[in-house]
Amino acid sequence: MKKFIVLIGNYGSGKTEIAINLAVQSASAGKNTLVIDLDKVNDYFRMSDRVDVLRENKVNLVSPTFAGQGVTPSNMSAAVASAFAGDWDLCVFDVGGDSAGAMSLGRYHQDFAALEPAQLEVYDIVNVFRPMSESPEKILKLKEEMEGFARLKVTGFVNNSNLLNFASADDIRQGYDVLKETSDISGIPVMHTTGRKCFLDEFLADGRDARYIGEPIPLETYMHRSWEAFTTLGL
Repeated sequence: MKKFIVLIGNYGSGKTEIAINLAVQSASAGKNTLVIDLDKVNDYFRMSDRVDVLRENKVNLVSPTFAGQGVTPSNMSAAVASAFAGDWDLCVFDVGGDSAGAMSLGRYHQDFAALEPAQLEVYDIVNVFRPMSESPEKILKLKEEMEGFARLKVTGFVNNSNLLNFASADDIRQGYDVLKETSDISGIPVMHTTGRKCFLDEFLADGRDARYIGEPIPLETYMHRSWEAFTTLGL
């Protein structure tokens, strides 16, 4: 059965990093994998800048900034439609972290609505160190705003809490505590916890409740940002 994973979330939450990791892991397992880059807002941190990594790992990419395949904003809609019509095993949608990014999903509402429930996962990627993501109340408020624009309901949270080059297992622990409360309030499960393998392994050794961890996903670092850009520019 063809699987669709839609990643939404705040700026700097790590959607693109997770999208690349999911796609590379899928392709390495022999699955026909497509990534749709709908982040047309943040040119600093876009998936098409890592097209060589995707190509080397046999991942297909549709992106408004990916000139190498002749995909431009004018024919982006037709290219995205190929996700629903093509013979893919997994399609990952990487969505921009604002209303415009989420709204880009809304135009495909009928395509998503035609899917079987088991085919679609909509993950809210949460980094509790980003603005508007520090508390359950802020996370849920932003989630509801994104759902409204995207015309899709979040099916699960992903704990991707980190401080970039200063990351540690304590970051994941803090994200766990916040998302545990968020999940209890909303009834939405935590589907995955992500992080660099060394930190993820240390966190998992705590023996915390698996219901609020989900399936752990160790991440390779494909996207590189500076601490100054993260803290000063909000990227």
